[in-house]
Amino acid sequence: MPGSAPAASNPEAVLPVIPTALVEVDVVERWGEGIPAAVPVAEIDGEPDLDTAAENLGVDTASLRALDVSGKAGEVRAVPLSEGRLGWAVGVGDGEPFRWRTAGGELARAIRARIGDTGGEGADPRDLGEALDVEYVQFRLPAAATPELVSALTLGVALGEYHFRVSARPTPPRVRKVLLVAQPGEDVTRLRETARRAREWASATSVARDLANAPSNIKSPAWLAETAAAMTGSVTGLNATVRDEKWLSGQGFGGVLAVGGGSSRPPRLLELTWQGSGGDDSGVGHVVLVGKGITFDTGGVSLKPAEGMEMMRTDMAGGGAVIGAMLAIARLELPFRVTALVPMAENHISGSAYRPGDVVRHYDGTTTEVANTDAEGRMVMADALGYAVHHHQPDLIVDVATLTGAMKVALGLRTGGVFSNDEKLGERVRDAGRRAGENWWPMPLSEDHATDVRGTTADVKQAAQGPGALMAALFLREFTGGSPWAHLDIAGPARADKPYDEVVAGATGFAARTLVEFVAGLGD
Repeated sequence: MPGSAPAASNPEAVLPVIPTALVEVDVVERWGEGIPAAVPVAEIDGEPDLDTAAENLGVDTASLRALDVSGKAGEVRAVPLSEGRLGWAVGVGDGEPFRWRTAGGELARAIRARIGDTGGEGADPRDLGEALDVEYVQFRLPAAATPELVSALTLGVALGEYHFRVSARPTPPRVRKVLLVAQPGEDVTRLRETARRAREWASATSVARDLANAPSNIKSPAWLAETAAAMTGSVTGLNATVRDEKWLSGQGFGGVLAVGGGSSRPPRLLELTWQGSGGDDSGVGHVVLVGKGITFDTGGVSLKPAEGMEMMRTDMAGGGAVIGAMLAIARLELPFRVTALVPMAENHISGSAYRPGDVVRHYDGTTTEVANTDAEGRMVMADALGYAVHHHQPDLIVDVATLTGAMKVALGLRTGGVFSNDEKLGERVRDAGRRAGENWWPMPLSEDHATDVRGTTADVKQAAQGPGALMAALFLREFTGGSPWAHLDIAGPARADKPYDEVVAGATGFAARTLVEFVAGLGD
């Protein structure tokens, strides 16, 4: 079972508890006396609305002005309150929903900086003072708060202070719960349900971050598969099956076995199944999610540069997103039948590593000529896609992978790319991302390059010359059997080097909540 162990004699024994505990978020009707408080500061005609913020905090406007409080989205100032309490004024800009995600994330980091970690990373030098012992914080919602606003704020608050650390030291204190206080007359039941759904999105994101952040000396394919399977034990109706290397060999998963062949820690296939809650009459059918699970990627014989290689522990971020999403899909009791497949392997160098020039046979019988062993993700994904088509007969497939550096060049570090052979399906994915606060961009699946993935010594080429992300997508399409399919390349936004909005440095968990919202919206 995952968790912390005190055995110092074993260098692999010290682990954080997975999943990481997140800040709880609830919507309530009443403002509480004596509870640390936070209030929004909106910008109106370019000026901060200090009067409303001061009234909500019970201070005078001049005090806020002296503290240089602004309405800039995400700018947080600590405000001394009566009886030694502390409050926070939180800029929300023009009040658009995504601004509230920024505000929630920065508030969460500001609170963390004051609870047992004063003056640490993220602390404002003007906020110096003794560390606080705070269990609850309340946040005043504005009048006519929309579900979109509450959802965005919940994501920011829940995820903004996420912290992953492998250490034997005690976990630092943290706020346990943030209470979003509705204005009189608001539909609290509706807003509370919105917050609950967003909290599940956050949980899916956090699980994906945990798994991707876990160091690779611990995160073998077996550990990753077993850890994910263990988490399903507490979720009614979600079942996990872990396939080992003997099963993979017997079934002909040549791509997974080739990529994993250079490592002393053999590959695995994780299969998660959710039959649905029984209420689906939409005709959606069977959905299959596939996530890349490369637990560490050296590049193999086609060795990567040393710079930045340590982040290759996150090369299974697509698989982590799929695992996190499946947990949330089951906890939300969505009515649709969903299967997840995560092929897991380490891409290492040894005498048994696969080579450029090799020909590999995949699960569905298709053969691939290998050109670059660092294009390993598509090799394992090809097996899983072929298995999905021939074993599960899906009605639609969505795969997620940190697949190509070319996608980072094309879209940067905050936007994922969507390739699809079905325009409506691709649009559904992007719309789900917008609702869940993740940015996607449609990418062309150009037929001009379709013949370029045809092989000369095998059926297909693994790394054909041409636009990198497109060629990878066209290669994967060969294994989808004509099923409606969307390929999500998250090589850019899967990792971050600094905090922003609800994101922290390290693995971001990107795509997990898009998948949850995508499945949730299938009946619409």
